[in-house]
Amino acid sequence: MKNIFIINGHQKYPFSEGKLNATLTEKAENYFKSNGYNIKKTTMEDNYDVNEEIEKFKWADVVFFQTPLNWMGVSWSFKKYIDEVFSMGMMGEMSDGDGRSKEAPKKNYGLGGKLNGKYMMSVTANAPKEAFNNPEELFFNGMSEDELLKPMHLNFKWFGFEPLPTFMAYDVMKNPEIENDFIRFENHLKANF
Repeated sequence: MKNIFIINGHQKYPFSEGKLNATLTEKAENYFKSNGYNIKKTTMEDNYDVNEEIEKFKWADVVFFQTPLNWMGVSWSFKKYIDEVFSMGMMGEMSDGDGRSKEAPKKNYGLGGKLNGKYMMSVTANAPKEAFNNPEELFFNGMSEDELLKPMHLNFKWFGFEPLPTFMAYDVMKNPEIENDFIRFENHLKANF
């Protein structure tokens, strides 16, 4: 049986209460439960203990991370979480520092991860799908979704996690297709778990 650590990284704002991120998190939890997975959860709106969070990462075979795309990154509350939990975790629990050794101080930066599992990011974005992978769309200039999310991919890689394909719900504020997103999300979970 696999252990899934579910993180809802949404930060509430007056114009974005987090209902879609909460629903996708709930759908993921229901999917994993119905398929016999063990589950632990954290939500950015809740208080957390850093040491307990480190233990959840160590316990997990898979980390499922649900987040809105906030200013081309994660919410400030999840960034705070990273600063607190990941920084403490790299002191030996989740990685051997930054991976370098006294014998080779210029090699293997970022490769000290002690965990071996997978992670999946599920992202809600106001950007339309057509804004990505298209050099004619000048803002992202041909960038893919995963290129935009590279810092988060590197954060998980730091600790030894391997990526599963990213899911993205597009254009969620101006032109939402929520029911279609739910169908695509369920199919994405079935294809990867």
